[in-house]
Amino acid sequence: MSIIPSFFTGKRSNIFDPFSLDTWDPFQGIISTEPARDTAAIANARIDWKETPEAHVFKADLPGMKKEEVKVEVEEGRVLQISGERSREQEEKNDTWHRVERSSGKFFRRFRLPENAKMEEVKAMMENGVLTVVVPKEEEERKPVVKAIDISG
Repeated sequence: MSIIPSFFTGKRSNIFDPFSLDTWDPFQGIISTEPARDTAAIANARIDWKETPEAHVFKADLPGMKKEEVKVEVEEGRVLQISGERSREQEEKNDTWHRVERSSGKFFRRFRLPENAKMEEVKAMMENGVLTVVVPKEEEERKPVVKAIDISG
């Protein structure tokens, strides 16, 4: 382990360097045959899921990606799958890279939706690097309103 922090040397360091910005991947080399730089993209696909009275809404920040690079699929069993791939920037012979922090590679997320999801009416849109997927909900049956009556006496 180096005594000089990695931000002074300009070199990336290992997990034991407290000044390193690298993250440790315990599955590196076990799950994927792709380089660790590509497997990091899987973890970087952050997706919010909120439920409104009308629908389930998913939002994913995918900066720099085109809609052609992203897939939204519906599988049997009410599973919504969002995946894509960000290409690595081409390296020229004369280029000298000092830092590579933007992730490249594949990302893949799956969500099992509740029974009230209308899987045949899923809509997706991409705007300014944000993917929004809307899954409408079936109308819930109105339950009879039961009002408790105080008993006097």
